Amino acid sequence: MKTLTLFILSLLFFSQLSYADNHSHQYAVSTYAEGLVHPWGLTFLPDGRLLVTEKDGRLRIIDKEGQVSEPVANLMAVKNSGQGGLLDVALDPDFTNNHTLYLSYSKPEDDGSSRTAVAKAQLKSNKLENLTTIWQQAQTEKRGFHYGSRLVFDRDGYLFVTLGDRALRKEDAQNLNTHFGKIVRIDTHGKPAPGNPFLNNKNALPDIWSYGHRNVQGAFLHPKTGQLWANEHGPKGGDEINKVHAGKNYGWPVITYGINYNGTPITDKTAIDGMEQPIHYWDPSIATSGMLIYTGKAFPEWQGDIFTGALALQHLNRITLDENLKVTNEERMLKDLNERIRAFTQGPDGHIYVLTDSPKAKVLKISPKS
Repeated sequence: MKTLTLFILSLLFFSQLSYADNHSHQYAVSTYAEGLVHPWGLTFLPDGRLLVTEKDGRLRIIDKEGQVSEPVANLMAVKNSGQGGLLDVALDPDFTNNHTLYLSYSKPEDDGSSRTAVAKAQLKSNKLENLTTIWQQAQTEKRGFHYGSRLVFDRDGYLFVTLGDRALRKEDAQNLNTHFGKIVRIDTHGKPAPGNPFLNNKNALPDIWSYGHRNVQGAFLHPKTGQLWANEHGPKGGDEINKVHAGKNYGWPVITYGINYNGTPITDKTAIDGMEQPIHYWDPSIATSGMLIYTGKAFPEWQGDIFTGALALQHLNRITLDENLKVTNEERMLKDLNERIRAFTQGPDGHIYVLTDSPKAKVLKISPKS
């Protein structure tokens, strides 16, 4: 009788965490790991363990049973203030052989300012070795806003680093002599990558890939085309999804679908020749973070769909595009959990692993309901 009671209770529990999309495909949500504090980035290791950054400067390893390790030793100092801290993590394309990973973070300076930076190190057991900062923004800012920063390797082994305008420097998003409001592309030593669009332009920083961005906190390499896609925060309204092309201008703050937080206009323009239009935008803002283009077999109906986290509106957003890149379906998943969604990744099993953002955060696992 006791076993039967537990079985019935477990069925009731999972039925409460099951949802249906517009195609009547159901999924279940379970807690994979807990006890995290404001996690920010995650990636799977080749052996199936999960690496997770925590904003206040800790890197954790989560084993296959969901047990969270003690903090990985030998990390650099970060400025954990406002939106800054330890941010994203990415594995070197040859990680299996060289054990190298990359971390983006807000680097503190002696005058109280900070800048987005990228470090690399070798992961050995539960510590980092040969930790060094390989790249940093050319300029600093004292306010702790809009650092970016996602790390994505392209098919040639070069690293995209997404950045923000640091809020008070929004006009510099159009200035090619600054790193504010840019996406850069570097090699694994932090140097400008070959083929960058401004490599031979004396009036631009050579590592810039694209510009006119506000605060890019989601990025993903399209699995079929190898094209970089990204989402970025608008102000009040105007969050965007973009296909990011070399040398293109994405308009901020000259064009936007958003307004200032106090309700006043930023600009009267939403389009100008020579500035890219988003694939999709949200108004009101959902506060985007994290990005995934799904390819797994666990949910065949979702293959090719774009997932974006929502911080302010507290859900996982899934959209389907047609061949003309028009949205044909949008679903707001996990909204009943009332959790800020910071980041997520597709696991080796095709399930989706989701980071919530809170002082008592979790890794959630989205699985087929069966």
